[in-house]
Amino acid sequence: MRRAFVASGWMMSLLAATASGAAPVCAPGTAEMPSMFLPRSEPAEIILDITWLIIGICAVIFIVMEGLIVWAIIRYRKKRSESEGGEPPQVYGSNPVELAWTVIPLLIVFVLFLVSARGIFEIDKQEPPPGSLEVTVVGHRWWWEFDYGDLGFVTANELHIPLTKDGEPQSVYLMLESADVIHSFWVPQLAGKMDVVPGRINHLWLQPSRAGKYIGQCAEYCGNQHANMLITVYVHTEEEFARWVENQQKEAVEDAAVAEGRDLFMSTACINCHTIRGTVADGTFAPDLTHLMSRSVLGAGAAANTPDRLREWVWDPQNIKPGCDMPSMKLSREETDRICDYLETLK
Repeated sequence: MRRAFVASGWMMSLLAATASGAAPVCAPGTAEMPSMFLPRSEPAEIILDITWLIIGICAVIFIVMEGLIVWAIIRYRKKRSESEGGEPPQVYGSNPVELAWTVIPLLIVFVLFLVSARGIFEIDKQEPPPGSLEVTVVGHRWWWEFDYGDLGFVTANELHIPLTKDGEPQSVYLMLESADVIHSFWVPQLAGKMDVVPGRINHLWLQPSRAGKYIGQCAEYCGNQHANMLITVYVHTEEEFARWVENQQKEAVEDAAVAEGRDLFMSTACINCHTIRGTVADGTFAPDLTHLMSRSVLGAGAAANTPDRLREWVWDPQNIKPGCDMPSMKLSREETDRICDYLETLK
């Protein structure tokens, strides 16, 4: 199916953790692990309401049926002993009972259909809500591209959105595309899962209710580095988001102290894949590096974005993320250090 409200594996593991008293320990607003049971956005709250309704109905059915089974075992075992080993008296069909067993499930299915249809109608918006921030999300093997369109910049792997606009809740409308294979965009605390399909544009909207950092993941197996396709969403206050946008709209920092590293970078094939605004690097195949050091991770979560890990990544990314499309450029350690000195200024 194109959409799915809940991934059963995560749901069952979270239910098991809750039942055992090992529910996630949460900082204000966010969870240590992605949890649909801690919604922080209107679509996620709608999904959780439907989930609890289904769990409640299933629990009632389970309790009633198990109660009837236990009752039947106790009652008819006693009657069998009273009949001195003979067969217990047979109970034949009852039209009212059979009618009830037919009508009640139909009513339950009808209610669930109406509730689910209403939820889908509210969540699956084909047009952006008025005043929405529109972002195009492109899934790549194995990283995420975020194009802020009218704001005039592109970033990677970390989606930054505002909590409010002019003091009112801010809706964010995502247009989901794929550059290669089927991916799936899922940040459980903010919205449901939506497939990202080549040749098709799917849609998802968020309306966060609390600032914080929210973690998601590609939820459709897409290759050998599927697990290293992290999604990080930062929900900012209105003022913080404005400052972040202002910085992202700037061209790359020009620092004379790292001119040698910059010139070396511009002489490599890196510029055919990466963009650094304000330079000759204008590739679109790989992440935009204009503000690389403003991000917390490398390789969509494969490594923390620290100076040491950055050097290992530039030296040979296959050591950190085997199978990724970025090859080793066969640089010397000295050349790697010079390029990384330059990249570290891109904040």
